[in-house]
Amino acid sequence: MRKIISLFCLVLPILASADDLQIREDAPDRHIVVKGDTLWDISAKFFKDPWKWPQLWLLNKENVKDPHWIYPGNVIYLDRSSGTLTVNEVPVAQSITASGIVATGEASTAEAAPIAPVIPSNVVKLHPKAQLVAQNTEAIPAIPLNIISSFLSRPLVVETEELDSSPKLVGTYEQRALLSFDDIAYVKDLPHDKGTRWQIYRPSVSFVDPDTDEELGQEVMYLGDATVEKFGDPSTLRITKAVMEIHKGDYFAQATSGYSSNYVPHAPSSTISARVISVYGGVQQAGQRAVITLNKGRRDGIEEGLILGLYQKGEIIKTKGWFTPNIVLPDMRYGLVMVFRVFNKVSYALVMETKLPVQLLDRAGNPD
Repeated sequence: MRKIISLFCLVLPILASADDLQIREDAPDRHIVVKGDTLWDISAKFFKDPWKWPQLWLLNKENVKDPHWIYPGNVIYLDRSSGTLTVNEVPVAQSITASGIVATGEASTAEAAPIAPVIPSNVVKLHPKAQLVAQNTEAIPAIPLNIISSFLSRPLVVETEELDSSPKLVGTYEQRALLSFDDIAYVKDLPHDKGTRWQIYRPSVSFVDPDTDEELGQEVMYLGDATVEKFGDPSTLRITKAVMEIHKGDYFAQATSGYSSNYVPHAPSSTISARVISVYGGVQQAGQRAVITLNKGRRDGIEEGLILGLYQKGEIIKTKGWFTPNIVLPDMRYGLVMVFRVFNKVSYALVMETKLPVQLLDRAGNPD
């Protein structure tokens, strides 16, 4: 029996102010969601400010538990006359025929004429060639999680006080200089109540605030994983994963199952002025989809999902005459970043859009 797809219409009123949410001049009339899409990418096809996609679905960071509710195969329609979007919930393994009829399952020969899918008014009806939408139950994420996944489950930044009290590798079996997979390590000060799974790391880069010279912490390198075989002083651990050589003096952090990736992008509720203090990987410049570190963290009001603009310092135009002050041009916004992991004094952000290379010490602030 032919199944008729269900249609749930999430009426998404565009805000009254054209400055808040503007439709792109080249926006398509519809978009078929495919694997690899993100909510940011989809919104960018229709609107000039893709980070405002929660407004399209009447969502906000307080009431969204899981924003990942769009799936490959869904069809998103744009109604230009009313300024609304509708999402057509497409079932698994369905065919879109040349006539625009959508069907799933095995059709019966005794059925009546097929029924056309419901689409919003004033939407241009396209006539694609026959294609099959494959089964896929993976929801579309807000941003590309494959880029940041390793940053969510590993130690990244430790403060000096935390480093001083962290468990430390003090000895090796048979006095080996370097350890790798399946080797035994002896660790001092390992707590008995934090579980048996641990991650190994090594401090690499010291973060210093460029404005105040305050020590913000140390970025660390992830070296591998270990499992406790016997608690004691020192405790005995076996290396279960090694991505780099491990040796005496390396530190241990409790293994985690990762952090929530249900990001809801939103503007700061107060004035934020941060600086780019590092580009992950040790390079001096960053492009789109690069990970950068900011000199502001949880204590400064930074939180996951925060959208910040990247600004290039305005030029100074020198004027003629001793008593005529120079003209300072305003800072120019050239890109956008989204914060995805926050520590007390620093935070990590993904460069979502940029027209220029991101430079160290560039300013990140409210996306005016």
